[in-house]
Amino acid sequence: MDIAARWLVTGAHGMLGRDMVDALAHHPGASVTVADHATLDVTDPAAVARLVPGHDIVVNAAGWTNVDAAEEAEDEATAVNGTAVGHLARVCAGSGACLLHISTDYVFGGAARSPYQEHEPTGPVNAYGRSKLAGEEALRQFLPEQGYIVRTAWLYGEHGRNFVATMLAQAAESRVVRAVADHTGQPTWSRALARQLVELGQAAHAGVAPPGIYHGTSTGHSTWYDLTRALFDLAGLDPERVQPVSHTMFPRPAQRPAYGVLGHGRWRVAGVSPQAPWREQLEEALRTPVFAALAGTARARSPRLETSGR
Repeated sequence: MDIAARWLVTGAHGMLGRDMVDALAHHPGASVTVADHATLDVTDPAAVARLVPGHDIVVNAAGWTNVDAAEEAEDEATAVNGTAVGHLARVCAGSGACLLHISTDYVFGGAARSPYQEHEPTGPVNAYGRSKLAGEEALRQFLPEQGYIVRTAWLYGEHGRNFVATMLAQAAESRVVRAVADHTGQPTWSRALARQLVELGQAAHAGVAPPGIYHGTSTGHSTWYDLTRALFDLAGLDPERVQPVSHTMFPRPAQRPAYGVLGHGRWRVAGVSPQAPWREQLEEALRTPVFAALAGTARARSPRLETSGR
């Protein structure tokens, strides 16, 4: 499916936003308005009312993403992640646009031991999760017929700070790298999510994708430790350099859900394919220029383990 549509991407200079704009460039029917914070402050209802009309599909990739800082600034985080979504939803309702809003697995509490399905009750354990849940509630209230909530998790990509880039940088500096082994989730490449959002937006605009909640994560699951070992293996580094530790080794202001695996049942009704398994995504991501360069630097500079028999 490749239909003509006018797209607006908010947060377009962020990690996902940039991949979203790049993904749309491969669709000749897409006319794209690129909106970073300087172009559109989503917390300003007047600015939203000026820019949104005239578009068919709005992708809201803008958001407060500093999980720890939200603990001391919950009102500010909620203004961006919650109230602003209401501004966008109201204007989309008046203009007839579909709204694809990016949310998070952090709306769940993390006590489950099987994948959270789209319809399951939420229960965030930190301020960031509460702020994102407020955005979901605003979208459902003001745009029930044309609103799409896409929850993602453990996102990494070429255009921003993320766990994969951090681990490759640490591999170049430290003989042993420690990674948390008691939190489980779904590492998700931002480019894979962007591709899926393009498909969903087209299906929504065509009227074949039901509104509501979708889970935009890779298939399968891992711990941060599993992810780091796979990263080292695929990057040509020694996975034995990775040491498993408890999350208590890295105390942080905001509590993290221990389990954030999401189910993907609703993609079938939208006619959109689920994402690839997380390790396949990671392997493809490591072939992109930014990650390939980071991996090359890590291989060139990595301290070697001093083990007997080698």
